[in-house]
Amino acid sequence: MTLQQSALPTTMAAARPASRRDKSRLYQEMSMLAPAVILLTIFLIVPFLLSFWTAMTNQPLVPRPTPVRFVGFNNFLRILRDDLFWTSLWNVSRFTFWILPVQCGLAFATALLLHQKLPFRNFFRGLFFLPAITSMVVVCVIWGTLFQYPTGPLNQVIGFVSGGSIRPIDWLGDPDWAMFSIVLLSAWQAYGFQMIVYLAGLQGIPDELYDAARIDGANALQRFWHVTMPGLRPTHVFVLVITTIQAFKLYTQVAILTQGGPKSSTETVVHYMVRSGFEEQKLGHASAVSVILFLIVLVIALLQRQLLRRYDV
Repeated sequence: MTLQQSALPTTMAAARPASRRDKSRLYQEMSMLAPAVILLTIFLIVPFLLSFWTAMTNQPLVPRPTPVRFVGFNNFLRILRDDLFWTSLWNVSRFTFWILPVQCGLAFATALLLHQKLPFRNFFRGLFFLPAITSMVVVCVIWGTLFQYPTGPLNQVIGFVSGGSIRPIDWLGDPDWAMFSIVLLSAWQAYGFQMIVYLAGLQGIPDELYDAARIDGANALQRFWHVTMPGLRPTHVFVLVITTIQAFKLYTQVAILTQGGPKSSTETVVHYMVRSGFEEQKLGHASAVSVILFLIVLVIALLQRQLLRRYDV
């Protein structure tokens, strides 16, 4: 018997326990993933499938004596022919384009400031993060008071600073200012979350890179542009995409402060969907809107995936 033949049974015997260990590990991983998969199926996949089926019918919100009929893609076609839907989509897109530089820029600047070795910086981090954990309803009530026309606190401050040369602004009643007011409110309420993400990204940049840049003679601006910005590239991508997805789901601020007005200048896709489903009691129509919104968010998520792949994140 050769040495190779004598080693063959030993190799096969070692392979069997390894195979059993692999199967045992696979079963263990599947059992650990099972609760999450079950919950995602119950609360995400099944509701979406039911929503898609409802979108293909004339299902009302309150059951009626008339039977529910299958209408195919009529609800989707009716939505695409509705000028109010396109207005709402344009408004939420406009809101997104405005909120990205304001909210993300404010969060980035605040994170850069609080990343420095300042006294009481932990206190200020918690203070600036406080609006993000405050209920949006409470924030809307506070800002609604600030936006009061014509004697609200914000108009009083503007009048005092300008010496009365600037007339009071109808922040929520003027179509030219209503969406901008929603942007200010939303950016102030949510920038704390992006600030924390940026702080985590800044803390993840090794100090050795800054030390090497100083040795090479780089000044503060050069260190920021060639060390900080490349180190935060994945963070920028994450923050921009997450903020965009959240912006497309704008609803609470509009529902409390403007109800889509004035002149539909703040109507959003989610508010349009809720009004169709609950006020007009067209559940099938509202479900079709939700499917379209889901597809929009899905496209954004796919873009996020491509960006993350591009930057090897």
